[in-house]
Amino acid sequence: MDLALTSVSAAPVRNEGFAEAVAGLRALCGEDLASVNKTIIGAMRSRAPMIVEIASHLINSGGKRLRPLLTLAAARLYGYEGEDHVRLAAAVELIHGATLLHDDVVDASLLRRGERTANVIWGNKESVLVGDYLFAQAFELMVAAGDLKVLDVLSRASGVIAEGEVLQLATQKNLEATFEMYLAVVESKTAALFAAATQAGAIIAGADARGEEALRSFGRNLGVAFQLVDDALDYAGREQTLGKSVGDDFREGKMTLPVVYAIDRASPADRDFWRRTIAEGRQRPGDFERAREIIAATRALDDTLACARRYAARALDDLALAPANAYSAQFAAVAAQSVARIS
Repeated sequence: MDLALTSVSAAPVRNEGFAEAVAGLRALCGEDLASVNKTIIGAMRSRAPMIVEIASHLINSGGKRLRPLLTLAAARLYGYEGEDHVRLAAAVELIHGATLLHDDVVDASLLRRGERTANVIWGNKESVLVGDYLFAQAFELMVAAGDLKVLDVLSRASGVIAEGEVLQLATQKNLEATFEMYLAVVESKTAALFAAATQAGAIIAGADARGEEALRSFGRNLGVAFQLVDDALDYAGREQTLGKSVGDDFREGKMTLPVVYAIDRASPADRDFWRRTIAEGRQRPGDFERAREIIAATRALDDTLACARRYAARALDDLALAPANAYSAQFAAVAAQSVARIS
């Protein structure tokens, strides 16, 4: 199924690229997003200059602001006219920023959005502590919004994300990792915050239980589709467009879905290759190119993208339960194009 041509009753999908779809969402929420950015800048103020330096390096490094946009648009989709959605969207972005700082330390990453990571510039200790600070600031914003249900949703998501980090450590370099184990990591590390972002917007706008669940499910399915494509891009993308080093997942021994599929279908010789490079971490020049060849030969990349399309289709189905307006239409465009970032 070509999701770029798929439509749902609530929101027709325009045939446009992912960047254009996100830009369309940004255009709808332009004033709100400007307020979010001001709120984030305020949250980064500190007596410790290093906090400002590291947080600014991360927040200003050119991210799409997709997660806070989900909160803003979800609230507007249900007709919200207050200001608390701005605080919640800022909290969502601060949570995301904190997890990125921690991720880069755990993964020993060198690049983030095409720039050197904070841990490379300032160090691991500094990155972890500033990540903790961003988490604390996010919770202050949640409390300021004054909605206990939203506080519960976002605080639970923060816990699930941390749990996902531990789950990923358990699957790393584990050749016996299954699709179910991989999905548990994706649902925790990525989809949980997408789901909380959209659900928080629906809650603050006073959506009924059916509408709230539709937006929560939409965020979850979009998050899974988005991460599946990200994992595919590590083996099929180009570094100048990906914003990080291609092959990082391979070098770190991450059991992403392309590798899970490839190992499941591997010949004895190929399984020995995966054991040496992933399980044992003994990698040589040319191994990443060989991994790409095996993944292509076993159609692991094709099947990863097919799985992403199924989740994007579910996200589109979720929107059938939401009001039909400009915001749901743009959500549909983002979902449809989330799987068009790779060709």
